[in-house]
Amino acid sequence: MKIVPGRNTPVSQLIVQWAFTGIRFALSNGTMIGFIACLELLILLLRPDNVDKDNRVRIVSIEEMLGGYDFVIIGGGSAGAVLANRLSENTNWTALLLEAGNDEGVISDVPSLALNLQHTGIDWGFNTENSSTYCKGMVNNQCNWPRGKVLGGSSVINYLMYVRGNRNDYDRWQDLGNPGWGYDDVLPYFKKAENISIPELRASPYHETTGYLTVEHARHKHPIASYFLNASFEMGYSEVDVNGETQTGFMYPQFTLRNGLRCSSAKAYLRSTARRENLHVRTSSLVTKILVNESTETAYGVEFIHEDVTYTVRAENEVILSAGTIQSPRLLMLSGIGPKEHLEDVGIQVILDSPGVGQNLQDHVGIGGLTYLIDPPYNSSTSTLSEAEQFLAQGNGALYDVSFGEVIGFTTSSYANSSLDFPDLQFLLCSSTFNQNSELLKSAFGLEDDLYETLFSSIIDKDAYSIIPLLLHPKSRGYIKLRDNNTAQHPVIVPNYFDNAQDLEILAEAADFIQNFSLTSTMQALNASINSNLIPDCAHLEFPSHDYWRCYARFYSLTIYHPTSTCKMGPENDEMAVVNERLQVYGINGLRVADASIMPNIVSGNTNAAVIMIAEKAADLIKEDWNCQ
Repeated sequence: MKIVPGRNTPVSQLIVQWAFTGIRFALSNGTMIGFIACLELLILLLRPDNVDKDNRVRIVSIEEMLGGYDFVIIGGGSAGAVLANRLSENTNWTALLLEAGNDEGVISDVPSLALNLQHTGIDWGFNTENSSTYCKGMVNNQCNWPRGKVLGGSSVINYLMYVRGNRNDYDRWQDLGNPGWGYDDVLPYFKKAENISIPELRASPYHETTGYLTVEHARHKHPIASYFLNASFEMGYSEVDVNGETQTGFMYPQFTLRNGLRCSSAKAYLRSTARRENLHVRTSSLVTKILVNESTETAYGVEFIHEDVTYTVRAENEVILSAGTIQSPRLLMLSGIGPKEHLEDVGIQVILDSPGVGQNLQDHVGIGGLTYLIDPPYNSSTSTLSEAEQFLAQGNGALYDVSFGEVIGFTTSSYANSSLDFPDLQFLLCSSTFNQNSELLKSAFGLEDDLYETLFSSIIDKDAYSIIPLLLHPKSRGYIKLRDNNTAQHPVIVPNYFDNAQDLEILAEAADFIQNFSLTSTMQALNASINSNLIPDCAHLEFPSHDYWRCYARFYSLTIYHPTSTCKMGPENDEMAVVNERLQVYGINGLRVADASIMPNIVSGNTNAAVIMIAEKAADLIKEDWNCQ
């Protein structure tokens, strides 16, 4: 794209020329922030499909809001957006969606820039408490836990993977005393949400083409992806649809994309409701309390803050809490619903003693930094400027790539039942690597400078690939608690990674698998070799070995952004259950929770698809309970 300004050049072309000059300057000086700012301007000028001006969510002003609504939904993320859409299908109902963040911007649509969205205004920026047993190589021994603070929630900042989990996940939910949550019960809701745009899957009985959520392959595929898949065949695995009949195996991922761009839950479910008069969406509105009538044990509204002013709004039928695994239990506790002793300790009046609120925290912990050097037989040199030009002018190129998952795979460790199709390990095979000369990588993963220098300084920007292993069925359990009774304070987050020693053993096996993967003839054709730089505190151990990997994992512990289960669903005789099988909060009328926090156990894969399914099912449960199908 070459624009030459002349005497009669339109102002917009001059701005384009200026923006490209800004990109060149930013790239030559290594300033990614400048590159992003100029790219955003160019998208606004040159990509009206990305801007989607005519379909953007209409945000109501405070003055336009009603004093009360039939339903007040807290949180406009992956679940809340679905509920807002489905409940407002009934034109006799009014619904209010309250979101602490703002609308998603145009940069978040660009698949390859997902990592750049962390530590920005659309990320809550949570950190775990410091630990001596995990995240030891991170600043202050704390793990970064990014969460979306934006319409669409974490579906706006995630890596877009569409993975539903395993049949056994949901059958086990049902076996734990949650009727209606078996795989055969939830599959129709996965399908209801989905518009699969992958031609060979459109006729599959496991997929659907009429839902709001568009699912595609990435528009751009890195050349190394085919090597990854071929190497998996050498390891004895098949190419499968992990969202179909069989999960064990490898595949090119399915992503929540629409025409190559991010399809967040806000884009899928809220933009399509922009003209519904019975749905109000209010952003930049932080809910601080659920209002409960103690005499009737009924939730009747919420308090929220907008621009330092506190407002109250009533819920005539129900308050629906969809603030996510961290914020939902936090808000329940701030409202007096939670473990009695803890609430009293932080000075909050106890409305209901619910000991399970904030407990049972689970996450897919992984190992970061596993880097393998290669001699690629393809051209590995790329120009970020030319990539931007391709994206803007041609609608293709590397900015459409999801480089932290060119291929994904699911396998079984020695600790799992190999006779079942129930993998306990997931692998993300990445063209993006940890040895890039990038402050972004260090800050995104929270790495200490010394660790980064030790592991990568001698191999900076050398051709490489990386593989991230994830533990799918962690036995360790963490918790979330309030730090104090300040509604603006981030909560205490303690994931307790590796509290159960078996979790560490399985990840050590995964690192062995990755090493063996590099020894296949396919990867040896690229001269794949492991980065031999060692973590000093682990260097006394044989390398590579299980002992070394166990030590390594405690330093380079990696969340893959899947926290769940802090308001778990369970039967009434389970004192740690927070909600019943209809997602109603035990002990409080007119209050439900519908998000990842209700999962009794974490699902076997990326959680976004499951959260959308939960919200689709929750909407039908609400309609049933109010005799409105």
